[in-house]
Amino acid sequence: MSIDPRVALQSLVTALEEHLAASASRRREDDPAVEAAYLGIVDAFEVYEEALYDAFGEVTPLEIYEESDDDDDNDDNDDAEYASDLVDAEIEH
Repeated sequence: MSIDPRVALQSLVTALEEHLAASASRRREDDPAVEAAYLGIVDAFEVYEEALYDAFGEVTPLEIYEESDDDDDNDDNDDAEYASDLVDAEIEH
């Protein structure tokens, strides 16, 4: 049984409002309330996206950003390439 997309949308809006409230009252950088609200947005968005697709065959132009370990590895490679370029530039001068 599919969820009505309007209900799923309202849940997403509520999750966004909860994230705003948690962010506004953040007590420290890694506040668990903000983290929980962030995850609430992710969950609500996925439900909305599925409900929208099931009802109308449509999707949003939005994606959930997920940082992976590969991203960290790429950053390390970028830094290594940049450092290598600096060394090469110094040798040429």
